[in-house]
Amino acid sequence: MTAISGFFGEVRVSEHIVSPKLYILIFAALMVLTGTTYFAAQVDLNQYFAALNIIVALVIATCKAILVILFFMHAKYSSKRTKLIIISGFFWLAIMLSLTLGDYASRSWDVH
Repeated sequence: MTAISGFFGEVRVSEHIVSPKLYILIFAALMVLTGTTYFAAQVDLNQYFAALNIIVALVIATCKAILVILFFMHAKYSSKRTKLIIISGFFWLAIMLSLTLGDYASRSWDVH
């Protein structure tokens, strides 16, 4: 939100207005991704690669999170500093997920 001085000294606030059509498209994309998550959970992808079900679920969830952050939280129209904080958060998430998946992949799954 940016404050702009008017001709007679009044202060007007300008912000980005998003059309309802864009919100409907984003909502439809989120519903498609939700359906994709459901159908991906029904298929056993672990037969091709160990932990592939988890990786696919995390990729779909990340796509949904990016859509929500960019459009519903108006991050697409934010300042550069706000975008830097958001990118830093995703970088930290990538570090945590890679460490978690590395730990998951390195464990022995022998049942005693």
